[in-house]
Amino acid sequence: MIHSDRRFQYTSYGFRKRLESVGMTQSMSRVGRCIDNCPMEGYWGILKSERYYLNKYSTFEELKNNFEEYIYFYNYKRLQKRLNSLSPMEYRALAA
Repeated sequence: MIHSDRRFQYTSYGFRKRLESVGMTQSMSRVGRCIDNCPMEGYWGILKSERYYLNKYSTFEELKNNFEEYIYFYNYKRLQKRLNSLSPMEYRALAA
């Protein structure tokens, strides 16, 4: 699944066909409801500042591996003050 805003490139016929060709589902908010993009925009900002801008990558594979490691770190190890100094997965487990 890919969630995007409603910019013209994401609403085009060609983009939808490309997603279908690789087996992806498209998700978009209703017009004028951009609030759901805020969490992802914040996450990408954190990921870029902590992993992308501080490193030089020789290959795409190196970049991909580093991002995959960060996704795990962010969800399971990175403590967040707004979550009572727990990782997101610890916080979700307590909430469940």
